[in-house]
Amino acid sequence: MSLPALHPAFHDIAKRVNNWGRWGADDEIGTLNLVTDEVVREAVAAVRSGRRVPLALPLQQDGVQTGMIPGRVNPLHAMVQINQELFGPGTVACSDDAVTMGLQAGTHWDALTHVSHSGKLYNGRPAHTVTAHGGAEFGGIDKARHIVSRGVLLDVARARGVDRLAGGHAVTPEDLDAAEEFAGTTVRGGDIVLVRTGQVQVYLAGDKHGYGYPSPGLSVHTPEWFHARDVAAVANDTLTFEIFPPEIEDLWLPVHALDLVEMGMLQGQNWNLEELSTACGETGRYAFLLSAMPEPFVGATGTPVAPVAIL
Repeated sequence: MSLPALHPAFHDIAKRVNNWGRWGADDEIGTLNLVTDEVVREAVAAVRSGRRVPLALPLQQDGVQTGMIPGRVNPLHAMVQINQELFGPGTVACSDDAVTMGLQAGTHWDALTHVSHSGKLYNGRPAHTVTAHGGAEFGGIDKARHIVSRGVLLDVARARGVDRLAGGHAVTPEDLDAAEEFAGTTVRGGDIVLVRTGQVQVYLAGDKHGYGYPSPGLSVHTPEWFHARDVAAVANDTLTFEIFPPEIEDLWLPVHALDLVEMGMLQGQNWNLEELSTACGETGRYAFLLSAMPEPFVGATGTPVAPVAIL
């Protein structure tokens, strides 16, 4: 396997977390293979009260995007017909809407094809299989047909005794260990892990620029933690997912490359974990049934998602 001309730490970690071929040469869903029927049955058993906690930010024109990423526009909503009597006067009238947005503009999943390195995507597929007209020929978000499993909230901020991590804080494996102990729940194979930093509070308070930069986020060393536990997917409450600016100079988006390309693990961003943090603290339970179904855009490299935790 050819590795990029990047920092030696990236090379070493990539070798240790690589899942290429683990589920066959034709596999397109990576660690979602770990979400078996048995895992889902056990996830349903985590429901005690039936309390439902939504985890998505509202889709609106004044969303989290600032223009830093070209083309990733916040949702532009337009009415295309209003109370139109399609079948003549006095008939039932219809109102319809249309929207233009970047698929990763708000609360979303990154597909395995969202990033590449060294000309490769997950499972060794060529990066050039993502094209202008067809999108992702292999591993598009439409292949991740159902994402329902046990969710576990690792509330790193609360475990560290703060409401929100500082902008320059890199979430380490030690932080994840401490949050797991704080939760009193052991992360197991097939789980979807939600990592709370508290950073989304900055956006909710009206500072979208401060939300994105500087931002706490996952360290380049966390993929090994998730790989060792056979985690199915990871999401958090930041714009960039990983710490930004990066912890290693000139090593940009290494966690994206390790998670999506090497491990084949979906990652989610801009999840609002504030109400969930409160609910888990009140109940003393940090494991729940999580439904986070992707919108099946064929060939897309990401998708909006409206996840719900059921306690």
